[in-house]
Amino acid sequence: MTAKKWDKTIWQLDNKTAKKARYEKFNKPKVRKFGRGTKPCKLCGRYGAHINKYGLHVCRQCFRDIASKIGFKKYGAEV
Repeated sequence: MTAKKWDKTIWQLDNKTAKKARYEKFNKPKVRKFGRGTKPCKLCGRYGAHINKYGLHVCRQCFRDIASKIGFKKYGAEV
């Protein structure tokens, strides 16, 4: 279950306190201290394929979008 789906369900259960408490007890995602789930992308919020080098903190998909704007060039590209 993703964090977004969990937040949306909690919002829907705000008026039903007993059901909300039970839902939170069994379905709340656990807090991550290390690993992949601790570093979301600054731009889109994805957790996988994260680039931390040079303090970027973006996923690879967002990096491809912004690479040319921040001065990165393709290595060995014959353009």
